[in-house]
Amino acid sequence: MKQYSAISFFLVFMISLISLIGDSGCANIIPPQGGPRDSLPPLLVKVNPKDSALNFTGNKITFTFDEYVELQNVQQNLIITPIPQNIPVVESKLNSVTVKLKDSLESNTTYTISFGESIKDYTESNILKNLTYRFSTGQALDSLTLSGKIILAETGKPDTGMIVMLHKNGRDSALMNEKPRYITKLNRRGEFTFQNLPSATYYLYAINAEGGSYRYSGGNQLFAFADKPVTIKPQSDTITLYAYAEKEEEKKRSTGVPSLGAGRGRGANIATGADKRLKYQTSIKDGKQDLLENFSFKFETPIRSFDPSKIYFSTDTTYKAVSTPFNWILDSIKTKLELKTAWKENTLYNLVFETGFAEDTLGRRILKKDTLSFHTREKNSYGELKLNFKNIDQSKNPVLQFVQNGIVLFSSPLTTNQYSNSLFNPGEYELRILIDENKNGIWDPGDFFGKRKQPELVKPIDRKITVKSNWQNEFDITL
Repeated sequence: MKQYSAISFFLVFMISLISLIGDSGCANIIPPQGGPRDSLPPLLVKVNPKDSALNFTGNKITFTFDEYVELQNVQQNLIITPIPQNIPVVESKLNSVTVKLKDSLESNTTYTISFGESIKDYTESNILKNLTYRFSTGQALDSLTLSGKIILAETGKPDTGMIVMLHKNGRDSALMNEKPRYITKLNRRGEFTFQNLPSATYYLYAINAEGGSYRYSGGNQLFAFADKPVTIKPQSDTITLYAYAEKEEEKKRSTGVPSLGAGRGRGANIATGADKRLKYQTSIKDGKQDLLENFSFKFETPIRSFDPSKIYFSTDTTYKAVSTPFNWILDSIKTKLELKTAWKENTLYNLVFETGFAEDTLGRRILKKDTLSFHTREKNSYGELKLNFKNIDQSKNPVLQFVQNGIVLFSSPLTTNQYSNSLFNPGEYELRILIDENKNGIWDPGDFFGKRKQPELVKPIDRKITVKSNWQNEFDITL
């Protein structure tokens, strides 16, 4: 028995030893963990030809870094000026980046290559920002600059995404048919700087370059222009451009709009494509009508016919006819129908519709008589508001704008140094002042082609106000 035990022990020992040796031979070597993470961008250690080279005649530039690098979004980041006709080839390999020029270079011209944020290290993706290389095909580098900023005319705030351009050709058609001579991008403050410019005269523009195109396409594309040609000189003035977009026509409503008859005052169901019912949205929120607003329908398709005699406007549960004067207003594109009246607070109103009260251009109407009922809000759900202005220039036709989430909710001309309202919707508001040149009460964009007219300007007020309900809210504002 002892003999078998000894043999068993020996076998177990040998198997364990072989297993241990095998595991040690296949083990992965794991480097020590911890230590600081590399947070530094790649460092340029060499460039051939050297930066600021003169009498440049080659077509290849090689940048060498202190670590392995890779490229990202080259087309969106790389800027070469003057703008080449053919896009250069940019490649990375190990710790170098190579730019191969495909155009013939102009004589006595200074070129700049800006990489933006297209170069990063391979291991930690640390970005080398705004690496710029310059060279001249002549005996000297151009060294003049032009600086400025872009302001969104409708909001008064700086833009950060537009491309600023210098054109040599001053014809309007050049904006749509030709590439600019020079371009540059904006920083986070909406500022721009052209560097290494020659002493010359250019036409200055800015556009929202969608898809990498540096041509103006109109529509809702942001655009800005200088009033006159800009001459580059040793001490050029800082220029401010005011960007605007042409007024966009109101888009067609999508399908899937609540339909009349789907619910009492809610209109919550979605009509199908085969539905013959007239479709609409109302201005009612949480079953309440705002005392300060008109009641409105917004239709999916323009209205072809409208008969106000087939709408009965009443109040209370007894459906008593409304004694207050009212009228219906259909907008110019016939997709919005408003009911204008002097609302009474905390009152039940009813709208009874006959089947033929309205028909859209697709021949859709409500299929049966229907009733829409809603209450108005109470006055104590609003706040009183008083604003006292200092240093306001009445000669510029100022219009006060109340803004939430970038949308102008309410505006009022300022004919005195004070604004007051006994009923104002509670909430937090940004304030702006519109310089209303044509006195129409709304902001108007510019008109470059033809009138060469700049957009109306809006000045943001550097403070917010909070209006509390059932409260006397008063603020002093210095402009």
